[in-house]
Amino acid sequence: MIPRLLLSLLMCTTASRCLAGLVQQKPLVPTDSELEASKSKKLHGRFLHITDFHLDPFYSQFSSTDDEDACHWGQGSAGIFGAEKTDCDSPTTLINATFQWIHDNIRDSIDFVVWTGDSARHDNDELIPRSEGQVIKLNEILVNKFVEVFGKDDNLNDTDPTNDFTIPIVPNFGNNDILPHNIFDAGPNRWTEAFARVWQKFIPEAQRHSFERGGWFFVEVIPDKLAVFSLNTMYFFKSNTAVDGCAHESEPGYEHFEWLRIQLQFIRQRGMKAILSGHVPPARTESKQSWDETCWQKYTLWLQQYRDVIVGGMYGHMNIDHFMLQDNDQIDARVISGESKSVRTSPHSTDFSIQKSAEYLTELRYRWSELPDNSERHKSKEDKNRRSKHDDFLDKIGGEWGERYSVTLVSASVVPIYFPTMRVFEYNTTGMEHVTGKAKMGPDDSTTSTSVKTEKHRKSRGSKKHRSEKPKPPSKSQPPGPAYSVQPFSLLGYTQYFANLTEINAAFASGRHSQHDNFTYEVEYDTKTDTIYRLPDLTVRSYIDLATRIGDYRPKQEDVWLGASEESHSDASAAKKKKKHKKKKGHKSGKAINKFWYTFVDRAYVGTKSADDLRDQFGSDLEG
Repeated sequence: MIPRLLLSLLMCTTASRCLAGLVQQKPLVPTDSELEASKSKKLHGRFLHITDFHLDPFYSQFSSTDDEDACHWGQGSAGIFGAEKTDCDSPTTLINATFQWIHDNIRDSIDFVVWTGDSARHDNDELIPRSEGQVIKLNEILVNKFVEVFGKDDNLNDTDPTNDFTIPIVPNFGNNDILPHNIFDAGPNRWTEAFARVWQKFIPEAQRHSFERGGWFFVEVIPDKLAVFSLNTMYFFKSNTAVDGCAHESEPGYEHFEWLRIQLQFIRQRGMKAILSGHVPPARTESKQSWDETCWQKYTLWLQQYRDVIVGGMYGHMNIDHFMLQDNDQIDARVISGESKSVRTSPHSTDFSIQKSAEYLTELRYRWSELPDNSERHKSKEDKNRRSKHDDFLDKIGGEWGERYSVTLVSASVVPIYFPTMRVFEYNTTGMEHVTGKAKMGPDDSTTSTSVKTEKHRKSRGSKKHRSEKPKPPSKSQPPGPAYSVQPFSLLGYTQYFANLTEINAAFASGRHSQHDNFTYEVEYDTKTDTIYRLPDLTVRSYIDLATRIGDYRPKQEDVWLGASEESHSDASAAKKKKKHKKKKGHKSGKAINKFWYTFVDRAYVGTKSADDLRDQFGSDLEG
């Protein structure tokens, strides 16, 4: 049976009743021994990335999943833990079960959390319009869920709100965490001021002023060694019509990059490393360009110039599991300065249906098919030009470490557009055996003394003056950074977890399981043991190699699946799906399929699409 509290929440009809019920839940209080252990906890070399909860307290089980009903009205197939593969948002049951699973399975083995935004429900029901108070309350509820799992009971009511957690948690603004969605004006504004309060437990005291001005901050998740930056990507987002790119001093996007430049410079001087996190990723293809081009240009330049500092970038928003490569050869100083308009005119649409996402993924693959080819190094030793051709390949990718490129990682979401997911990264802790994971949250000289002088220098919104200082590159004697060569804090791999709601909801509907022994996240794939991708680590060279294999339209024989075996998957979800998706009559067979491309699109949709669906959507590009 469903617990009485959860049932009442699912059946509630007003915002006040629903939200009040959520707030009143009892926290998962750590024991005295757990608190004592957290004080001297050593690093685990793992952290959680979780994104896009989209909590909807109005979700009603067994309601209609049609767009106009939004799992609020009518009768239909909306499951107890969510309506997978629909546009419905997350019910309370899914949020509660997700945090319970984190508490029971990974809480004590991670060092920090990266939470990349979009906690509030979509504005998808005209009969229940969102309000400013509701959006803020939904975000407060998610903060309370993190308190339940990671809160330190003995510190929750003391005078220092930044000392309330056993590990650091770094949140971001999502485009649905504001009202109207996507629109975020220059700060200070009502949203930066409201979230300075909502997130007071996460934002270091010395950065409160800059956060209220722009919604950005960073946390030293490992003091004096590793910082996680929370970027406010709303100022880069093409759909935010309240701002205009990152080229002009009058724009908050310009100010954001100046702040980031100054902070990364001080991170470099202190010998630290940095992870960048944000909600909207820098997608940039013919059909999908999420950021203003001037912001994309600056971001790519900053990644290049601070490649000795930056570990990587983590984002959400798009709901599909994938990665991107930024190409430094596409940096245009005239666009960055605002002296030249971008030649890229592809519109950004908020519509990212399966059809649109398929077009986007196919464009990524086509671009990767044009990456420099390293096949020459596989030729026989008798080829006298073998070495020189390999040298030419290295020149094309920016040297041995591939420093022409940088990588952005995008995780799928908790909201069950496909299946709910989360991701646990593993990073290198060599030489840090005696380092503790207690975050530095108090005042910090480097933070307070290097803030951008925005009050003095911000011009009127109509100003066209543009004079941005170019970030300094690393010293020529500096070794390659953590995104290029494995060293402390380099990303070694990640485990992608998913909750198979099709099976879970069916089990609950049949009464075969109770809430506490059925709901689970399971491993979809693990990059460290994955026999398809075969990633030795998450460095740029590893991703260049993977992108090249995905983009190969004429793969080698060992990298080909024939039609009869195309349903072979290495991940857990595919093994279960094979029994359900029998081959249709008239199904194409005998076609050569690039197994890396097939696996890439299968994982993009979290294993929710059958082999036949993938062939219908991507078939012409699957043929080698």
